[in-house]
Amino acid sequence: MHTVCLLPLLFFTIGGCLGSSRPFRTFVVTDTTLTHLAVHRVTGEVFVGAVNRVFKLASNLTELRAHVTGPIEDNARCYPPPSMRVCSHRLVPVDNVNKLLLIDYAARRLVACGSIWQGICQFLRLDDLFKLGEPHHRKEHYLSGAQEPDSMAGVIVEQGQGPSKLFVGTAVDGKSEYFPTLSSRKLIDDEDSGDMFSLVYQDEFVSSQIKIPSDTLSLYPAFDIYYIYGFVSASFVYFLTLQLDTQQTLLDTAGEKFFTSKIVRMCAGDSEFYSYVEFPIGCSWRGVEYRLVQSAHLAKPGLLLAQALGVPADEDVLFTIFSQGQKNRANPPRQTILCLFTLSSINAHIRRRIQSCYRGEGTLALPWLLNKELPCINTPMQINGNFCGLVLNQPLGGLHVIEGLPLLADSTDGMASVAAYTYHQHSVVFIGTRSGNLKKVRVDGSQDAQLYETVSVVQGTPILRDLLFSPDHRHIYLLSEKQVSQLPVETCEQYLSCAACLGSGDPHCGWCVLQHRCCREGACPGASAPHGFAEELNKCIQVRVRPNNVSVTSSGVQLTVAMRNVPDLSLGVSCSFEEVTESEAILLPSGELRCPSPSLQELQTLTRGHGATHTVRLQLLSMETGVRFAGVDFVFYNCSALQSCMSCVGSPYPCHWCKYRHVCTSHPHECSFQEGRVHSPEGCPEILPRGDLLIPVGVMQPLTLRAKNLPQPQSGQKNYECVVRVQGRQHRVPAVRFNSSSVQCQNASYFYEGDEFGDTELDFSVVWDGDFPIDKPPSFRALLYKCWAQRPSCGLCLKADPRFNCGWCISEHRCQLRVHCPAPKSNWMHPSQKGARCSHPRITQIHPLTGPKEGGTRVTIVGENLGLTSREVGLRVAGVRCNSIPTEYVSAERIVCEMEESLVPSPPPGPAELCVGDCSADFRTQSQQLYSFVTPTLDRVSPTRGPASGGTRLTISGTSLDAGSRVTVIIRDGECQFVRRDAEAIVCISPISTLGPSQAPIILAIDHANISSTGVIYTYTQDPTVTHLEPTWSIINGSTSITVSGTHLLTVQEPRVRAKYRGIETTNTCQVINDTAMLCKAPGIFLGHPQPRAQGEHPDEFGFLLDHVQAARSLNRSSFTYYPDPSFEPLGPSGVLDVKPGSHVVLKGKNLIPAAAGSSRLNYTVLIGGQPCALTVSDTQLLCDSPSQTGRQPVMVLVGGLEFWLGTLHITADRALTLPAMVGLAAGGGLLLLAITVVLVAYKRKTQDADRTLKRLQLQMDNLESRVALECKEAFAELQTDINELTNHMDGVQIPFLDYRTYAVRVLFPGIEAHPVLKELDTPPNVEKALRLFGQLLHSRAFLLTFIHTLEAQSSFSMRDRGTVASLTMVALQSRLDYATGLLKQLLADLIEKNLESKNHPKLLLRRTESVAEKMLTNWFTFLLHKFLKECAGEPLFLLYCAIKQQMEKGPIDAITGEARYSLSEDKLIRQQIDYKTLTLHCVCPESEGSAQVPVKVLNCDSITQAKDKLLDTVYKGIPYSQRPKAEDMDLEWRQGRMARIILQDEDITTKIECDWKRINSLAHYQVTDGSLVALVPKQVSAYNMANSFTFTRSLSRYESLLRAASSPDSLRSRAPMLTPDQEAGTKLWHLVKNHDHADHREGDRGSKMVSEIYLTRLLATKGTLQKFVDDLFETVFSTAHRGSALPLAIKYMFDFLDEQADQRQISDPDVRHTWKSNCLPLRFWVNVIKNPQFVFDIHKNSITDACLSVVAQTFMDSCSTSEHRLGKDSPSNKLLYAKDIPNYKSWVERYYRDIAKMASISDQDMDAYLVEQSRLHANDFNVLSALSELYFYVTKYRQEILTSLDRDASCRKHKLRQKLEQIITLVSSSS
Repeated sequence: MHTVCLLPLLFFTIGGCLGSSRPFRTFVVTDTTLTHLAVHRVTGEVFVGAVNRVFKLASNLTELRAHVTGPIEDNARCYPPPSMRVCSHRLVPVDNVNKLLLIDYAARRLVACGSIWQGICQFLRLDDLFKLGEPHHRKEHYLSGAQEPDSMAGVIVEQGQGPSKLFVGTAVDGKSEYFPTLSSRKLIDDEDSGDMFSLVYQDEFVSSQIKIPSDTLSLYPAFDIYYIYGFVSASFVYFLTLQLDTQQTLLDTAGEKFFTSKIVRMCAGDSEFYSYVEFPIGCSWRGVEYRLVQSAHLAKPGLLLAQALGVPADEDVLFTIFSQGQKNRANPPRQTILCLFTLSSINAHIRRRIQSCYRGEGTLALPWLLNKELPCINTPMQINGNFCGLVLNQPLGGLHVIEGLPLLADSTDGMASVAAYTYHQHSVVFIGTRSGNLKKVRVDGSQDAQLYETVSVVQGTPILRDLLFSPDHRHIYLLSEKQVSQLPVETCEQYLSCAACLGSGDPHCGWCVLQHRCCREGACPGASAPHGFAEELNKCIQVRVRPNNVSVTSSGVQLTVAMRNVPDLSLGVSCSFEEVTESEAILLPSGELRCPSPSLQELQTLTRGHGATHTVRLQLLSMETGVRFAGVDFVFYNCSALQSCMSCVGSPYPCHWCKYRHVCTSHPHECSFQEGRVHSPEGCPEILPRGDLLIPVGVMQPLTLRAKNLPQPQSGQKNYECVVRVQGRQHRVPAVRFNSSSVQCQNASYFYEGDEFGDTELDFSVVWDGDFPIDKPPSFRALLYKCWAQRPSCGLCLKADPRFNCGWCISEHRCQLRVHCPAPKSNWMHPSQKGARCSHPRITQIHPLTGPKEGGTRVTIVGENLGLTSREVGLRVAGVRCNSIPTEYVSAERIVCEMEESLVPSPPPGPAELCVGDCSADFRTQSQQLYSFVTPTLDRVSPTRGPASGGTRLTISGTSLDAGSRVTVIIRDGECQFVRRDAEAIVCISPISTLGPSQAPIILAIDHANISSTGVIYTYTQDPTVTHLEPTWSIINGSTSITVSGTHLLTVQEPRVRAKYRGIETTNTCQVINDTAMLCKAPGIFLGHPQPRAQGEHPDEFGFLLDHVQAARSLNRSSFTYYPDPSFEPLGPSGVLDVKPGSHVVLKGKNLIPAAAGSSRLNYTVLIGGQPCALTVSDTQLLCDSPSQTGRQPVMVLVGGLEFWLGTLHITADRALTLPAMVGLAAGGGLLLLAITVVLVAYKRKTQDADRTLKRLQLQMDNLESRVALECKEAFAELQTDINELTNHMDGVQIPFLDYRTYAVRVLFPGIEAHPVLKELDTPPNVEKALRLFGQLLHSRAFLLTFIHTLEAQSSFSMRDRGTVASLTMVALQSRLDYATGLLKQLLADLIEKNLESKNHPKLLLRRTESVAEKMLTNWFTFLLHKFLKECAGEPLFLLYCAIKQQMEKGPIDAITGEARYSLSEDKLIRQQIDYKTLTLHCVCPESEGSAQVPVKVLNCDSITQAKDKLLDTVYKGIPYSQRPKAEDMDLEWRQGRMARIILQDEDITTKIECDWKRINSLAHYQVTDGSLVALVPKQVSAYNMANSFTFTRSLSRYESLLRAASSPDSLRSRAPMLTPDQEAGTKLWHLVKNHDHADHREGDRGSKMVSEIYLTRLLATKGTLQKFVDDLFETVFSTAHRGSALPLAIKYMFDFLDEQADQRQISDPDVRHTWKSNCLPLRFWVNVIKNPQFVFDIHKNSITDACLSVVAQTFMDSCSTSEHRLGKDSPSNKLLYAKDIPNYKSWVERYYRDIAKMASISDQDMDAYLVEQSRLHANDFNVLSALSELYFYVTKYRQEILTSLDRDASCRKHKLRQKLEQIITLVSSSS
């Protein structure tokens, strides 16, 4: 029994809207998955359905009982189940998934229906889950074997005294013949009664069930009906369903499946289902349709909602959750909506529909059930609301969607389940989400739905559909896959204030006033008293206090407290200030309270250390309850904490400033008028604001400041001082108060050290009486400055702040004040002087140094004395005018100018020339650097393609790309974001493509130059996508490997994987392997809290940075999980562990195996002394194999980027004996043993030799005899059993026909896949014109006949050339098949004439392709029999191919020689006994790891490549060969347990080599067992794989080429055993049998072999198995009207032509005519198609299938022959094999030819009309110009001979055909 982990009370954090946390009860399982929930409506007991379990829980979720339901031995294909009849399919333990859980109250039992044994149910006693019965004997007991747990719904209808009825709807998984999708069943009291679950009504014509018709499933194989919810209302039973929308799915060109939601209604008492009606149902919001129903709940509306809807309060309403759109049923969009339906509205729609149908309007409109449109029958009837249908006008479908009222939309959480009930007047709806939350919604109207709380239940895990209330509606039960949770319907106690409580929107919550808490009304003791319980926000208590502030120096102030909305307080109230003071309040008659303020001592405790103000809470405490029920803020203020006059008098509280005492006080009497009491800011002493105070360094001067209200120092008070702090030093300068409005700092000079700054700000203040500062305005600044600092040049000096009065002293070459410059009148220059300008300008740098001659380059010139304004500076650069840009000008230091275009063709480099004002010598300069004009070019872009969303880092290469000042790269119409550039490359980030995937030109704009290149094109491709991750988890530290599947991944340059958790984003690297796969290292996350949860953390966002592709940035957040990091204990307390050699090392730890689903595990490496050891991993320890080293070795564990140093191993060996002693003992014992052995051997040898020889001979004879008998018996048994198996396997095969073009090209040009006739021809106009003229010339019969006859007369015109010319001619004449047919008839007539003239036997005509006419005939039939192939002959041919392949692969096939156990060809028969066993492997699909595993039958002797081919054949069954992965591109991965994954290969380091024979690895070599789990994964290009596969790839390369050659059309007959690879290297490969040519195979083991001919019986067994398929093919080909299809006109027309030719030449021999027809059609066309089915179908043909098809083709040819078959014992085996069948086939052929001859002739006009139509159908399939070009090659090759022949022919001369051809030749020659 599985262990169930029960946590009766588990605390989780519930993320409500207020961020509160509340505990709730849970029931948790670890080893099963929960599926369904039921709650007893009386006792409140909880029943839980799960995989293999049913649980009974108490209402508090304590486990009471557990009942085991599985796993059970079963197989889904066993019907009836194995309990009833022995099943031929293999039985394995199968999980029993609970799909339906209902409480049958009438019979006091639980109905639990599962998935095993085709969906049987158990009846369990409610008290103890004792199994009362499990009916499984009749077909009615099998509800459905579908595995999906949420696809079934049931309703029990109690019927008073009679037995209850179970209405059950279920998905049937395509097995409609076994299971009804909807039925009504009897629930008998006796659980084991045979009538249990029998249909309520059943006779020959009707029954109480609905089945999905087989016609519907054949049209739509995916069609099914998924039942979401069932309920009873009034006298009706309803179901909500999801089913395939057949009309939408049919119309969608992309092949996507669309689903629609339906509501189904039936009368509960209708046993014939005449009342069955279904209507589409859905919801719309903001113009978007929501049509995927997720969940529903039937409830009564609250009074407010009922009034808003206009329905009675006892009316039923249906709350429903829909997902957006109609796609992705299994994984619906997260955009969901809550909708409301009234049952009266639904019933009204249904009633109107029934009424209209009974009036004879429209049809029944139920296409999935009726498969045709049946009209409604006009039947006068009174249809009321309880009408339950008649035998006519049923079943009935709705014509339009019943739309619900949208209440609440959600686009992130994904609403998934719903429950609702009424509380007081409100409807309260509870919604479970796919992100693990519970949403609570109050619904009071269709426009009044308020989401008032969201609770986190199981974060990141979906809440399942069953959401149920406890009987008292106090709790709600939620179900997830691993947990049942019991949450209270309200958590009012989380709201701590009246406003929060009543503002929350929770209808359960009100404010209990005197208890000061939020709760239900029933939980409030004084709720009944007036104002005792508030339910509206405006009813909260409102408190005001007068006054609301008091000085800290005032005590005992009486405070008046006014209140509103208070209950009776007559039992007393007390006032308290926080926890410090409490006093009883006096209740005044007015209802107000009077409270005293705290005493001085209490005030000190309250306000100490709180500065100028402190706000405390004045609280009112009820004497009745002892609870503080109301409060109001109260302020205590402290004036003495204010240190300046302005802050004191500006305070909002009554503070006064004593300016003579320089203090602030709240008591005006403490500050008399004489002490200078100040009441307002106007009276404060203050320095008045003015400009900055500027102080030059080193100048002795006084500083005068304007002020106001300056106090006059009194006796004993000190005078004024100026306090200056500069560079940490303080200077005090005496100051003089002139009056109250002015103060002057006396003469002083100031300085600061260093010239790094031209000025510095001072800390300047005016004080009096030592330390009483005068207030300063906030804008006051004092600056100390030096003129010369940072102004070394004239220009910098003159641009200094004019307020500094700095000027340039010319003689001193220094920036100074005027007073410091000698002779300032002429020697000192200031910017205020008129015409002041600096001489000797100098240029230090120009940039850039290159630019395009088109101009527009902004040149930056840096230097000194470059003028004071941009207007006075003139510039030329390299002789070209450069216009100054004033906004970029920096006075004296920098000029930026824009170049004009250079008009000189190749302008030379030159300097930048500058003049200030005029260009005299002192005001003119030029640069040392030279500026050059260049012409940038564009060569290529790398990479050449990238995603359409942009973000690709492009490197655009060229020359001179660093020129100019501005560069813009435009890709089509978007600007490429610039990164950097140099002379040879520009790097930028591609913009988004507005046109999606397409080609885009690149234009480079450098200043005014535009550069482009026609060859430089950038291609926007489809955006990369991420489709699958494996695994979907990591550890907190990250750095574990993730295999990412997707599309177009190669277009991304630097992909990264990202995670965002709690606002912190982390990334890690990815490596792209191919276009669909990349390998990433998971990013770590920063937790922010110490202990991660065991079940893992989900990041807020997880996705990929794929350039700018936004869709991949954030995947589904719940799809990735972070588990706790593993941790390890040190090796003992000291960190040293002593071990002995050979003993295992145990490393203990925690979290070593994360609790993740799937088989992926962490990859641990343990290094002991730097050497890795073999590991066994469990959850709490690593077991390391014994280390080989000795001594002290450090131990380190590596996992996911983490390193753990665990300590040191001390490895010591014990020695009980000394080394010499041990050596002596060993030597002595060895000698003694040797002596004894020699004596015994000599004694026994003589006596046993004779016996041994005799026994060996006898054993060999017995063995040979038994093996011969066994082989014959096996062949006989296989013949009987394989036929049935193969016939069953072929059912439902899809035929992958090739399109017409590919089919025609493969027949016309065998072996050339991409022939030029399929491509566009790129030719000069002259050549194209010539080819068109040549095409016109071909339409001249005289020319074409002369052309062909001339070519055939040439000795160098080979057989291959004849076939090529015939095929090219037919392609060129495709548009004129009527003309081509006439030409063909003429050529055939000529050929017959030639054949008779040369005295050849007439029967040889058309036998070999020795003329153009014969190949043209093949091609003619190829074109005209394509339709017949598709409609008739293709199916039996494809079934024959499949049957051969299936039969061959049932037995061993040698991968090297191509020999097989089952074969029709003797050459390809394994003539040895090969022991093998059939295995069933469970394969994980390559595209989707999470999908169902596919069982595949293989043989244990199969090579790995053979196994991969079989897996691919099964997984991609029905998919054309070209559209599926190839075996060589995939690796076979064997998954063992949770950790191990082994890549299986044909050859690796484990390959066995004996002598010089190397054996290919098989599944048996790796010991792969039956039932193993394997996966096909894209081949990983890693160092490991390369090392392992390199040798084998090299050795098999020749073998593969031989194999391809052997299976190609041109070498079908070369079926001798292939050469073994690597013979030159000395190593010979073998698989099952060694090549017979090798000497070491001929002798040695003959005694164990049988006569090889004994195995020829297998040919007969194989032939018997395939007989049906060969017969079907021959019968189809040799029938004139097979399967309703008429004989193709081409066959009748050609046979009549041959008869006509025979008549003209008086050939009456019927055998000759028969042979002509056989050579014409069966030999020329059918044999080719039978041998090469790959010409017709998209398949792959291997060598053994090819050999068998050749035998069938030979039999086909023999059947058409008229000669007698004389067979003997020396005849070939394939002739002997079908010897008895050929006479029968011959009769078919003769009948076929006879029937055709009897048919009415086809006139030339009718045939021409048919041929013209065929030409029209395929007019554009080939490129005729390319065909003409290929054909013209022969004109060039035999030019002279053709021209001569045209001269000789009279008809050609008449039409001047030679001149026309010469004109064409001239045209072509002139072009070349």
